[in-house]
Amino acid sequence: MVSFDLFILSEPSANVYSSNLLYPKEDRINNRLMFTCRTCHVGEPATSYCVYQNKLSTQVGDTAGVTQDVGSDPTLPRSNKLCPSCGEADAVFFQSQQRSAETGMKLYYVCCACGNVFV
Repeated sequence: MVSFDLFILSEPSANVYSSNLLYPKEDRINNRLMFTCRTCHVGEPATSYCVYQNKLSTQVGDTAGVTQDVGSDPTLPRSNKLCPSCGEADAVFFQSQQRSAETGMKLYYVCCACGNVFV
């Protein structure tokens, strides 16, 4: 699994001298947050210390791309397997689309009534 951390600060601004984007940098001597140009190293103190973190994951699950509308797909085979969520006995099933040794030949069922995905 590969994950990326994206830190977004509330005030990304540009350097007035070189028109480059200022990036957050810690001033360890004065213990404060600075915005600094990576080219000319001109910096200014941050006026806001609010940092947002957005974690992105590139790992795809076994049922990626499955929506609740898959129950109305006439090309998928149907089964009378009971849904553990609503108890309805009408479901479509399919095999995992991932081509790896971990997934094997597992069948996934999608309830036609509530859209619940179960094994």
